[in-house]
Amino acid sequence: MKRSSIKFAVLLIAILGAGAVVNTWTYLGEAHVDRKSLKAFPEKIGAWQKSNDQTIDEPTMKVLRASDYLLRDFRRSDGVIGNFYVGYYASQREGVSYHSPLNCLPGSGWMLSEPGKVSIPGPSGGSNFIANKYVIQNGNYRSLMIYWYQGRGRAVASEYWGKIYTVIDSVRLRRSDGALVRVTVPISGSEEKALEAATDLARSGASALGEFVPN
Repeated sequence: MKRSSIKFAVLLIAILGAGAVVNTWTYLGEAHVDRKSLKAFPEKIGAWQKSNDQTIDEPTMKVLRASDYLLRDFRRSDGVIGNFYVGYYASQREGVSYHSPLNCLPGSGWMLSEPGKVSIPGPSGGSNFIANKYVIQNGNYRSLMIYWYQGRGRAVASEYWGKIYTVIDSVRLRRSDGALVRVTVPISGSEEKALEAATDLARSGASALGEFVPN
């Protein structure tokens, strides 16, 4: 009987403690983080120079619900063009969250194939991180796509782990901000060359993201 009472007391304390944390977090709101707008993202990253900025139409933005975004074409000196997209979310409370390319692209007529993972060199010589890799095709147009989820000091490939870390950091740091980062490079020759270019653009872009997607 005594042992059961102890277990009940421990469980009650745990429940009350979790409730107190949630109530405190709700009362205080999310922690403020300083960051630069993606409009100020560098026009030159590594070997890549800005070619063109694109805008997302209002109906699409109503679906994405991103707080800030960058959709920019970069060109390398060898003529290769790559697209760099960052969709930043200041908060992922109340149903606002990343939109996985696996859900969005098929609805826009794209076919995804050859799924895999690729290792991206970390910023400033840091540890490599793993990103998702796909070949995407719409009609005769084929591209190599790399994407990952970044924020609060992490870069992860898994959407599920991204959401788990968001829940943990919501309690631990009072933060749920983060971004989906996506790179696409047209496949005009071999897939290997497109992958090399996409990986290079991803590395260069990730190195410049710290001021715009805070750790």
